[in-house]
Amino acid sequence: MQSYFDLQLNGYGGVSFAGDDLTADDLHACCETLRADDVGGVLATLITDDVDRLAAALARVVALRAADGLAQEIIAGIHIEGPFLNRSAGYRGAHDRRLIRPGDGDAMKRLLDAAGGLARIVTLAPERDEGLKLTRMLADRGVVVSAGHCNPTLDQLNAALDAGLSMFTHLGNGCPAKLPRHDNVIQRVLSLAGRLWICFIGDGVHVPLMSLGNYLKAAGIDRTCIVTDAVYPAGLGPGVYDLHGDPCRVDEDLAIRSPDGPHLMGSACTMPYNFANLTEKLGLSAADALRLTASNPRRAVGLD
Repeated sequence: MQSYFDLQLNGYGGVSFAGDDLTADDLHACCETLRADDVGGVLATLITDDVDRLAAALARVVALRAADGLAQEIIAGIHIEGPFLNRSAGYRGAHDRRLIRPGDGDAMKRLLDAAGGLARIVTLAPERDEGLKLTRMLADRGVVVSAGHCNPTLDQLNAALDAGLSMFTHLGNGCPAKLPRHDNVIQRVLSLAGRLWICFIGDGVHVPLMSLGNYLKAAGIDRTCIVTDAVYPAGLGPGVYDLHGDPCRVDEDLAIRSPDGPHLMGSACTMPYNFANLTEKLGLSAADALRLTASNPRRAVGLD
């Protein structure tokens, strides 16, 4: 069986890729845990931060990876998610509103330089990319431009596609819980499924499995990918953890919630868990589930 490939992973096995205290031993241990879970490759994902801090975090991952053979095998590249996103409530998700900013070519170049040629995906909001300059620049450099945490109109999406946009990040998330019934970002993206790689979080919580099944039918299997978008408790199992200084609870469904309520704080799911959801709960064939979790993600970033 082909090993899994995760396009959006913030951390794993107790290790955060964005941590100021990330060490060589941490990164190696993280990659060992991923390999034990049959994950053959990931894009280390770093999200919105002050540009200086984000650049430093990117450079740290690049340097530690370069010194470790296993890390080079498992970490196939980097996914930069933000900071050029929609600041509105709901659309920004967990991204810090104070640090979200409009598209900035100089800042983007700094982040790409810090990523040392490893940036494979950049998630941005097309409506925050004036003149679609970033989209064109990234596409010209061979970086996959993914829309996410955004609310572009259909015309804006089409223009972004013409400029080089080719993916959508975790559709069904990074948007408000309540949307207009018919004209909303989910419907707009599904209407363009033939031109986009569409990614979904497969834990069954961020997108309920009934909805995920409907979305997969609408978008088709050929150009969709399943991701974890997991943070550092992923791979550790249920329990109570510290998440950015706040206590959190990982339940049996591998969602991260506040310890005293249902508030969703992230995902601790794994790719084997996603695969089981697809086959055992949605009834997909093993072959189709592998396309979503292994071969399609590699194709989407030019690795297959």
